[in-house]
Amino acid sequence: MANNFADLFEHSVDAMPDRVALIAGGRQITYDELERRANRLAHHLLSAGFGKNSHIGFHMHNSIETMETLIACYKIRAVPVNINYRYTRDELRYVYENADLEGLVHHRCYSERIAEVLPSVPALRHCIVVEDDQGGAGQASESVPYEDALAAGSDGRDFGPRTADDLFMMYTGGTTGRPKGVMWRQEDMWRVLGGGIDFYTNEPVADEYQQSRVGAAGEPTRWFALPPLMHASAMMPTFTALWSGNTVIFESKFDPDRIWQTVQRHSAQIMIITGDAMARPLVDSFRNQPVDRTSLFVIASGAALFSQPLKDSLLDTFPGIMVSDSIGSSETGFGGIGFAQKGSAPNAGAQVQTGRGAVVVDDDGHSVGVGEEGWLAKTGAVPIGYYKDPVKSEKLFRTVDGVRMVITEDRARVHAVGAITLLGRGNMVVNTGGEKVFAEEVESVVKAHGDIYDVIVIGVSDERWGQQVAAVVELAGPDADFADLERHTRELLAGYKIPRRIWVADHVVRTPSGKPDYRWARKFAGAQAPAWEVQKPLVKAEES
Repeated sequence: MANNFADLFEHSVDAMPDRVALIAGGRQITYDELERRANRLAHHLLSAGFGKNSHIGFHMHNSIETMETLIACYKIRAVPVNINYRYTRDELRYVYENADLEGLVHHRCYSERIAEVLPSVPALRHCIVVEDDQGGAGQASESVPYEDALAAGSDGRDFGPRTADDLFMMYTGGTTGRPKGVMWRQEDMWRVLGGGIDFYTNEPVADEYQQSRVGAAGEPTRWFALPPLMHASAMMPTFTALWSGNTVIFESKFDPDRIWQTVQRHSAQIMIITGDAMARPLVDSFRNQPVDRTSLFVIASGAALFSQPLKDSLLDTFPGIMVSDSIGSSETGFGGIGFAQKGSAPNAGAQVQTGRGAVVVDDDGHSVGVGEEGWLAKTGAVPIGYYKDPVKSEKLFRTVDGVRMVITEDRARVHAVGAITLLGRGNMVVNTGGEKVFAEEVESVVKAHGDIYDVIVIGVSDERWGQQVAAVVELAGPDADFADLERHTRELLAGYKIPRRIWVADHVVRTPSGKPDYRWARKFAGAQAPAWEVQKPLVKAEES
């Protein structure tokens, strides 16, 4: 079995050529049409000298052309590299150079910033520009027009054989440190996050044709992928849907009102989101302007904090809908899935059934028992390592007692055999007087207060305790009762976990994938005085 991304897609094309594959921007495209356009782009890339292991960046928001670019790269065994379109000039230069980009496909709206960077990245020798609806009209670009590139290429599928070892790479990080490229064998990524192992039964599929075979025998479903395709939280569900003969819907930006209109117009059945950052505005929008959403039966979240108050809001607003919460990362793939139920405590954390070799281990990499806490780790299909970073690779990707694993910086507790509670990221811990406070736990509790719309929890320096817990909040209304917020948090958290200082921002900044931008929050807090400070002295944990 090849178990290669391009092969898996071609199996679906052969089995279901006339089905609708993608819907975006008022257009829809069948599997056969998507195949032919991707082939044209692939032949253009070959004519430009690209091929096996060529690194080609895609600096794009969600669109049909984004998926055509990914598929074209995989067809010729090139390595598409995701570029975060929010990066500054210096961040872009770093990623372009670190990823050894030779080619780039970009939407026109990013042309000006790309033009600033290109002179300092001489290895990046060939660029292609795609028209867009996000302000690109009129921006000058010396890149080859996308449709011109396609017009010159053959639409035939006459590429050489591929292998399961062909490279998949996903750049991750950047809000707390330099981005890094996680390298996977394509078969391993397919196994852990593409349906090569059943998400619910954990059984491997019979062969590389099973997804397309089963898809062709049934009716397609419509998946609405809201996160950016530059992140695995959208890219991999999109590929999973295509490999199984389903239809994927995109919007070029996250606009809650427009998203609900699209749900109604195209009868979306599965909506993919990233935690609270998308769930809250979606609930608010629907309550203000309800639409016919009766087609929708699943809201699936992953890759970001999904707090219990927001799960409750979704279940209240959409009775009968299934709400799932998955854990995972670019380094682990799928780690486990849970289904929301009303009534859990706001600070309960994500509780999931583990899968794909996910375990909780101690500092030495040995599994911990029920009731014990440790690091979330992954065995079985794991990445090759970080691109051009052997030091970080050696730290995270280890062999323990003959078993290769990746040990993440996520803390978790085993609450039953095969079930864990995710506590938070170890690198987002506030160390106050020797006590570790996970930012995600405090964020969930603060967000459960009616005066708070969004929050990022950070640590600020303290002479006595080393750090204090603090928060940057976005208010739900014009004012907030901070004294009541303090009372609320004290009911649910130990005293040392209470945010001692609070800053108010007009808007809490998050990454395009919905994750908190901790670097922004620290900078914001460092530039001004807090709006609120807790007066009660901070005491030791055992006294709080």
